[in-house]
Amino acid sequence: MDMVHTILNLLLPPLTIILLFMFFPFYLLIKLVSCIYKHLCFENVAGKVVLITGASSGIGENVAYEYAKKGACLALVARRKDRLEIVAETLRQLGSRDVIIIPGDVSNLDDCKMFIDETIHHFGKLDHLINNAGVPQAIIFEDFTQIQDANHIMDINFWGSTYISYFAIPHLRKSKGKIVVISSATANIPLPLASIYSASKAALLKFYETLRVEISPDIRITIAIPGFVSTDLTTPHFIKMYGSDFILSESVSKCAKAIFRGIGRGERYIIEPSWIKWIFLMQYVCPEIIDYVLKYIFVRYGKPYFKRD
Repeated sequence: MDMVHTILNLLLPPLTIILLFMFFPFYLLIKLVSCIYKHLCFENVAGKVVLITGASSGIGENVAYEYAKKGACLALVARRKDRLEIVAETLRQLGSRDVIIIPGDVSNLDDCKMFIDETIHHFGKLDHLINNAGVPQAIIFEDFTQIQDANHIMDINFWGSTYISYFAIPHLRKSKGKIVVISSATANIPLPLASIYSASKAALLKFYETLRVEISPDIRITIAIPGFVSTDLTTPHFIKMYGSDFILSESVSKCAKAIFRGIGRGERYIIEPSWIKWIFLMQYVCPEIIDYVLKYIFVRYGKPYFKRD
């Protein structure tokens, strides 16, 4: 067995380089043709049934607005019923054919089953599932009073998406539908003060990449990876650290429009803003530089504000 690994260690590097050299131009050509096709064949969502979690604010709310403008039918999920009612009324005015609200908690398994059951009972089908619900973190890992206090971050951000996807898959198979999951740039970038949050988003990324292989081609999966977005998840801690006009923060409406366009084109990944891709590249190629920059920012801005008493 050790001999096999020794042979692979010797052969795979040169073979990989040769194969890349031979086939990469063809791969780029295929990607170009695919990109042109996706731009020309934008999905018509009029009359389609879309369930959105975390729809009471932020990215979920604004993605719902984009669907409503195109005449989609919407099922809105969040814990704040009063806020969902306000969003639902706006969606009707924007052109949604039908809107229902289903208050509940995505971290509760029974609630997740209820979200799907009520959507199917009302509309008779499900075409798109948008897994957006999430909670933030802005605390140094060792400063958790008790480590189990971090459980709710993983419960909502990761299990909240996987639970509802489990119940949705049989219905999405029938409609040849889509699952959209909102991950985060922190899934790839080691952002200080967001250790558990980053872990939950990285778990989403890898889970849905694996699920994509398992359920393809019946159901397509789009993974959205937004950077810094001005939503309710922007906590007072970060506002005090960087200011309310943090230069790297993108408007939630712009981000939602980009996500909706990516969904309509059937993209596998939506990275918004697109310049974040270059940070990812640097992270893979020279991670020490990214670590150094983040350490500098954290020491300069984070530690003075988040230092222990």
